[in-house]
Amino acid sequence: MNARTDYQTIVHNGEPAFVLVPVADWERVRPLLEQVAAGDGIPQAVVEAHVLHDVPLVRAWREHLGLTQDAVAERAGMQQSSLARLERGEIKPRTATLARLAAAMGLGLEQLRG
Repeated sequence: MNARTDYQTIVHNGEPAFVLVPVADWERVRPLLEQVAAGDGIPQAVVEAHVLHDVPLVRAWREHLGLTQDAVAERAGMQQSSLARLERGEIKPRTATLARLAAAMGLGLEQLRG
């Protein structure tokens, strides 16, 4: 989502009550909201990076935690170049890879599934 999106705010009694968003945006945000509701919290900065700036969750989490690609890749038992390709969206990670990355960053697997 690189294009600016204008959301419609519905006001009730002079206060914002609802915000209408495009379906594509909702479909991206909904899984994150469900994770938060399930107690698998995701910090606001990670959500914003992922939803508003199209940053893949692995990269958003890594940067939020202040970790380098080298450190995460080493902890996950993979090459830094593979992590870089994954973060650029060039390759889709398998569940086992996501599990290793989650463990390397001290996260639950569901926190990396977007």
